[in-house]
Amino acid sequence: MSSDSTFTLQTIGIIHSCYTEKFGIPRQPGLVTEAVARLELTSPYNRLDTLDGLEGFSHIWIQFIFHACLSENWKAKVRPPRLGGKVKMGVFATRSTHRPNPIGLSVVKIGRIYEEDKKVFIDLHGADLLDGTPVLDIKPYLPYSDCVENATGGFAPEAAQTKQVHFSELALSKCQHYENLHNREIGTLIKQIVEQDPRPSYLTHQTGKVHGITLWNLNIKWCARIDHLEILDIESLRDKST
Repeated sequence: MSSDSTFTLQTIGIIHSCYTEKFGIPRQPGLVTEAVARLELTSPYNRLDTLDGLEGFSHIWIQFIFHACLSENWKAKVRPPRLGGKVKMGVFATRSTHRPNPIGLSVVKIGRIYEEDKKVFIDLHGADLLDGTPVLDIKPYLPYSDCVENATGGFAPEAAQTKQVHFSELALSKCQHYENLHNREIGTLIKQIVEQDPRPSYLTHQTGKVHGITLWNLNIKWCARIDHLEILDIESLRDKST
């Protein structure tokens, strides 16, 4: 096989996610347990018999395309956010989206597996996937082999520490109103996302600057204070579906 071999891959499904923009998506799966998504299988794979037996597993691996990064070139060395954006590492020593082949890998918890309006879906929990993400393959997670005892994590040996998150009275009121209307734990979801501090490394020392994160049809406005992150307001984006 030559070094310049190419392969054609087919999409087996597409992700429908609460994350409609890249900013705010956690940098690893499972960190935001309230994040909901669902995988819709596409033809000719949209058959329940392709999923027979999957109900016995709690998690799956999802291989997908970083479709929002297709116009960006790969980089031999990148600056991992975990190192404050100040130190460069080889791209193959990171999980950067700027890769020679824009393929991602996430392990997520399985929810309901079902058919609806002649479409086949898998509900996902804790996903770090952008809405519209093309899926290449799924495989069951095997605890006895996929969880490696005594593995080491290089420059990211453990989860990064989260930050304190406070809600303004206005944001709390709007959270409650939204939860009553849509039966979604939006307050918990917002807290889990923002406490990861999704800001680029060069902004993490600034306070007072207002940021926005888009979830479904909502714009979550928040800013950094000296000792915590504050949710300021929750605005409706009327042109997007709930």
